[in-house]
Amino acid sequence: MVIVDKSRVHRLEVQCCECPNAMSPDIQMPKTVFTFRVLNDFLLDSLECGTSAMNYYSKLWRMTSSMFPHLVSDRYRELMRVARQWRQLKTMKWHCFGHCSDNPSTGELALFCLACPQPGINVLLSEDESLDDDPSWKYTRSFVMDGNFKAEHLHPIKPFNEVWLSDGLGFMVGKDRYKMHLAEAADTVEKSSCNNHRAVNQANAAQHKLESTGIGGVACARHGCFVPHSMVDFQKGERQATSTIPHS
Repeated sequence: MVIVDKSRVHRLEVQCCECPNAMSPDIQMPKTVFTFRVLNDFLLDSLECGTSAMNYYSKLWRMTSSMFPHLVSDRYRELMRVARQWRQLKTMKWHCFGHCSDNPSTGELALFCLACPQPGINVLLSEDESLDDDPSWKYTRSFVMDGNFKAEHLHPIKPFNEVWLSDGLGFMVGKDRYKMHLAEAADTVEKSSCNNHRAVNQANAAQHKLESTGIGGVACARHGCFVPHSMVDFQKGERQATSTIPHS
């Protein structure tokens, strides 16, 4: 069995349990095992240092055998798959879905701005208070919408192999709802009076090789925190059709 740890890549012999009620050997004896330490370390390196899975596993190769790293077992693809599953499990745990049978609904795997007033969450109203009687500015939340045109994404080579673990559960809008909205929304060509307005020019340009030409979303105007289930991909720049669904 190959055991990938933070220290190195180990190859150990493991004996199967032969009890009468034991599971079958193929379930007891997977070919590859990743420890919690290496998964947590990889997620931290990826978050803070921008380390890719290939570079991280190359480091484990060198730590296992500095002279002959090519002789170490290659578990690079397994690391990418298990790291995604581990990140999903950690996110479920952080949002109180780790030990319950309830499935998260839309946007429940993301946190909204903690400083903005949310009655029932961070604002407790007494029996004599109500949202209608108090001044409107007291519990009003302000939002802004903006986009990033550098976050481009190419079409996947094998789209049937793409697996969505948190479709619509975090900050991004669900893909099925978004596609249905784009199919129903009318698209009009907008002409800009500016000399070189990138948002409008990119909206009228055709991008056949790109699945998305950017990303846009809604954020809290006061503190800059993104709103759960309010971010979408741009297909042709900052069109009105792509900006209405996060607002709704």
